[in-house]
Amino acid sequence: MEIDLAYDSGIKLKDSYEFMARQVGGRDALGYTKQDQKNYHYSKWKKEQKCGKAGSLFKYFQKQRKENPSYYYAVQLDASKLITNIFWADAQMIVDYKLFGDVVSFDTTYRINKAYRTLAMFVGFNHHRESAIFGAALLYDETIDTFQWLFEAMSGKKPNTIFTDQDPAKAKAVSLVMPNTYHRLCKWHLMQNALKRVNHLL
Repeated sequence: MEIDLAYDSGIKLKDSYEFMARQVGGRDALGYTKQDQKNYHYSKWKKEQKCGKAGSLFKYFQKQRKENPSYYYAVQLDASKLITNIFWADAQMIVDYKLFGDVVSFDTTYRINKAYRTLAMFVGFNHHRESAIFGAALLYDETIDTFQWLFEAMSGKKPNTIFTDQDPAKAKAVSLVMPNTYHRLCKWHLMQNALKRVNHLL
């Protein structure tokens, strides 16, 4: 347990080994070598990696759903049955969306990992004017089909108004899935475009 705690806390193997040896009165009293500790870390890492990143994510989703049946996730597969897009919303997000999802801001400007997968967020405000996240997704690409799938995965009521950037794929998907929703452009993106194109007037 202490080895795992030290590892999870970011303490280097050499330092944690020395620390634990001092606690028990020396390396001889510890009962294992530094190589044993290294082997333990490696075998644990191999076991965790066995099911892959996607498998680990699904394990997490299933655990969440077991703890709370309201937890929701959806997965889109490509023709080769490989995962392309993943959407999820926990119980609080779902409740917040039902209560405060009349106006939604949808943003995909985040890049969160080395694979440059897009993190898409559905965000709004609650009755205290605090930010509320209604759902999140990891996307493989940013095409009309992807956004259409995502907006359909964000099931339930449709917002009265949705704010996005000027991406034509998003605009088309909004019109297909949410024909009665007002599609507006985010003020921040408008200002950025204005600064790029007509900065001399501003």
